[in-house]
Amino acid sequence: MNRIEREAAARRLMERTPPPVPPDLHGEVLRRGGRMLRRRRRTRRLLWLLLCAAAVAFTVWAATVHPWAEPPSTTTPPVSNW
Repeated sequence: MNRIEREAAARRLMERTPPPVPPDLHGEVLRRGGRMLRRRRRTRRLLWLLLCAAAVAFTVWAATVHPWAEPPSTTTPPVSNW
């Protein structure tokens, strides 16, 4: 197929009338799209809530346990009364 034939075939495809669209398609698309947006919004809010709860739980744990402090040494007895 040469260039002219390809262009003619492409023009024929573009000039064809599109198939008819069902009349209730627009309403169905709006309904499904709205439902998807609500579901995504709800999921996003739940994930943010879980992230904030995890941050608060970590902060409380770190404040009570002090994981940055070195534990006292148990291998050497303390020196007293020189």
